Amino acid sequence: MVLYLDSAQVEEAEQVIQWGWVKGITTNPTLLAKSPLSPITTLEKLTAICPGELYYQLTAVEVEGMMQEAAQAREVVGEKLVLKIPATPLGFTVAARLSGEVACSITGIYSAAQAVVAAETGAKYAIAYVNRASRLLGDGIALVYEMAQVLQHTPTQILAASLKSSAEAAGAIQAGAHHLTLPLPMLQALTYHEYSEQTVEEFRANGRGIVE
Repeated sequence: MVLYLDSAQVEEAEQVIQWGWVKGITTNPTLLAKSPLSPITTLEKLTAICPGELYYQLTAVEVEGMMQEAAQAREVVGEKLVLKIPATPLGFTVAARLSGEVACSITGIYSAAQAVVAAETGAKYAIAYVNRASRLLGDGIALVYEMAQVLQHTPTQILAASLKSSAEAAGAIQAGAHHLTLPLPMLQALTYHEYSEQTVEEFRANGRGIVE
């Protein structure tokens, strides 16, 4: 399992990568628009920081434009690149053309049928927007489970995104997601439980260690 930071803020990436347990970064057009730097400069800086995969989402609206944009992204990010390609008829066509050359993910999947097509394109990842699917379809965790069932004999892995609570993140993994991408506050929330803090305080109050 890999935990990713979902952000295009260089300062957040610098902070999170220092923790040692977040191994990659996912971006999207909305996140890149929030960066004070240009998309190319942002990607260059994130590439230098990121220890693993860095996701970039194609924004062109026709096949040749998406192919050219993919080539440009490869020049900027290099071997760390994972392309995010929308789960649309056009996107599936582009993924099928590119997946033999660069790691591809199909993003915005809302049905198990789309996950099947994602696998057939050769995509490395199928991305489910869990909380958004709950709002639109009624149960985003069920979507992850259904995707896991149809992908279980394929190499395509599930990346769960749009997670709004620690319970939702854990539920996505229990339902079959292989990886999670989370914004900074959610990554921080994963590490915290009030009883863990209480337990540590009890040890401090009543115990001893080699450090006096």
